[in-house]
Amino acid sequence: MGGESWHGHIKWALERRGTSLSQIARDLSVSPSTVTRVSKGLVRSRRVEEAIAEAAAFTPAQLWPSHYPQPDGGDR
Repeated sequence: MGGESWHGHIKWALERRGTSLSQIARDLSVSPSTVTRVSKGLVRSRRVEEAIAEAAAFTPAQLWPSHYPQPDGGDR
C-alpha cells in the first residue's frame, strides 16, 4: 500500500480502537503534523512509528515495511 492509503487505514484502525493520531501526538508531546507526516511515510521517527503501530495493533514493520527490512533482505 502507498503512504496515503496506509494513512487512511491507520486512521481507521486507531478510530476502531478508540484513539487517534492527535491523541498519539498529545501522548508523545509532539505536534499532530509530525504524527501525520510519520503516518503518511513522509518522515521517519522510530518513536512515533512504534506508538502508532502499538495503538493500531500492528507492528511498525507491517505498516512501513520499507523501513524495517527482513533479516534475509526479503520484503514479506
